[in-house]
This record gives sequence, structure tokens and C-alpha cells, in this order.
Amino acid sequence: VLKVLSHIDSILRSPRAPPLIYRCSKGSVQNNTKENGQECGFEHLPLTIEMWADQLMALKDLYKSLRKLSLELVPWHTADLQDNRESIRVEDLQFIVDAILEETENKEKNSQAPSSPTLFAMVSHFQKLFDVNSLNGVYPRMNEVYTRLGEMTNAMRSLHEVLELDSSAPLTVVVDTVGKLCDRINENVTEQVQQLLGTRDIHSIINKLEEHECFFPPFQALIQDLLCLLEISNLDDILPTVRNLK
Repeated sequence: VLKVLSHIDSILRSPRAPPLIYRCSKGSVQNNTKENGQECGFEHLPLTIEMWADQLMALKDLYKSLRKLSLELVPWHTADLQDNRESIRVEDLQFIVDAILEETENKEKNSQAPSSPTLFAMVSHFQKLFDVNSLNGVYPRMNEVYTRLGEMTNAMRSLHEVLELDSSAPLTVVVDTVGKLCDRINENVTEQVQQLLGTRDIHSIINKLEEHECFFPPFQALIQDLLCLLEISNLDDILPTVRNLK
């Protein structure tokens, strides 16, 4: 026991130990040890260790306070920190303090950083432009706008390649080129229809349709009468049947 107490006493007397409220008496362990064993010169140890235990508990409370402060000031630096650690080290506290100091120094150096009113005005302007009613809808609408922008960019790139336009050609040039292409296609279709009908005059097409409407109903009635009269059902049998009758 005396050996352990002597080791603890040497730790308390080391230069790295913090200032003690309760100082032990001078002299070696052997000089302070009485023969009857009633006093061993370590009466200060329980008080000192108790004081250190209180300081360690206070260290945990200090860590929690710094943790809350860090969450407010630099939340992006506290993703790896945990509040339920069993033991808190001074290095943990120093890490939080350094992160806060670094952020403070960066803010002082970067005087052009937007202020809170400026950021609020930017968010409000975005809500008005894209019809967002609440702050919760800002991020989804941003993602939607980004997706639509990507689709439009890909479509424009494809149109530039298909139409053999320069990549720097503005949107108006692309629209005009597509319009001219559509007009040319429509002209070709009209010309093909005219060639198919054997005329290039729309009035001639109308006359042909009117002649068809005048001729086809009587012709159809005549054919039906012949089929009934000759007692046949196929048009191809009309001519052979008439020849036989002749």
C-alpha cells in the first residue's frame, strides 16, 4: 500500500501536475512514516484526488457546453463529435475551441461574406421566382429546377449537333432553324400530295372530288342492280355472265 501511495504522491509532486490546494508535508515517505503506522504522510492524497475527480466531472459539463456552442456556430465541424462519451479529454475541448476560433478568424478575413438579411432576401426572392410557399419547399424546388435545367441543356446540345449549329448559337437561332426545317417539311409533303393526285392545283382537286361524288352513287346502284338481275355476288362474274346471255 505504501508503495502505491508513494507512486501517487510522486505523480502529485511532478512538474506536470496542476497546482494543489492541499500540499503534502516535506520529507520522504520513510521520514514521514511513524512506527505505529498511524500517519503515513499521505493525508493530503484523498483530498487531492477528490478535487481532481470534481474537475473531471466539470470537464464533462464544459464539453457539453462547448458542444452546444459549436452546434450553433460551426455545425459542419461537429458531425463526428458525440455527447455520450465515457471519458472526455482536453484534446476534445481543444478541437472544438480551435474550430470555433478558425471560423471566427475566417469571418473576419472574409468581409464580403453575405449577412443574414442578405441570405434571407435571396431565399425570399427564390420563393417568389419559383412559387415556393414555405422554406421546407425551397430545397425540393431547387432540385427540380436543377434537374429541368440539366434536361434542357442536354436537349439544346443535341439540337445543336443535329442542326449542325455552333455550340455558342443562342436559343433564338435554334428556334428559327427548327421553324424553317418544319416549313420545308410541310412544303415537301404538299408537293408529294399534289404529285400523288396528279395535279398541282387545289381547285382541280376539288373538281375531281365533286365529279367523284356525282358519278360514284349511280354507278354503285347500277352494279347492285346487275348483281341482283344476274343472280351473282361477285363483280368479276358480271362480264362472263353477260357474254353467256349474248
